Amino acid sequence: MTRVHVICEGQTEETFVNELLCEPFAARKIYLQPSQIGKPRHKGGNFKVERLITDLRNRLRKDRNCYCTTFFDFYGLPADFPGKREASAELSAQDKANCLIAELQKALSAKFDHDEMRRFIPYVQMYEFEGLLFSDPERFARGIDQPHLASEFSAIREDFSTPEEINNSPMTAPSKRIEGLYRRYEKPLHGSLAALEIGLATIRAECPIFDGWLERLEGL
Repeated sequence: MTRVHVICEGQTEETFVNELLCEPFAARKIYLQPSQIGKPRHKGGNFKVERLITDLRNRLRKDRNCYCTTFFDFYGLPADFPGKREASAELSAQDKANCLIAELQKALSAKFDHDEMRRFIPYVQMYEFEGLLFSDPERFARGIDQPHLASEFSAIREDFSTPEEINNSPMTAPSKRIEGLYRRYEKPLHGSLAALEIGLATIRAECPIFDGWLERLEGL
């Protein structure tokens, strides 16, 4: 049995792990334990790297057999987060992700020993969770009960090579695009409904960076 703590940026990511990832991973004897970053009553949303360090220290040192991973949005990271500035200078989403993870691991290596770093698998979603929902625009629109938006979601998706490339600007990020078309979009509720309608297999097929993260967890 393998235990993996999934430190989530917020409620949306935590719900996604619970509803789409826990069951298929449990079938592989890998038990995901999602929770929002930080202490109770002060969770989720913007955070400082010190909160991540505290969470990792508590989990990795309390249980020497567990693993820890993260599920954060790139846009949700503060400007001084390790690797954020360096990654922003890269061109592709894959290069940004690789740069950010390398810099984060370098920064944390000074605070954790070799075994603890071996059990830490950082992941940051490019550019934010809502990008995953563009894996299937028609099902996305149906999942949030707005089927008339399918063609407009498709038009956004077709402008990028993968959903994870939408979009290299906080002003044109996936959530901003969605809110521009559907003002009543509620991230935790509609995000999970849409993801369930799309299905994990389709999201993995369309989002190679996300799929690579899950492949690494499956290999534990």
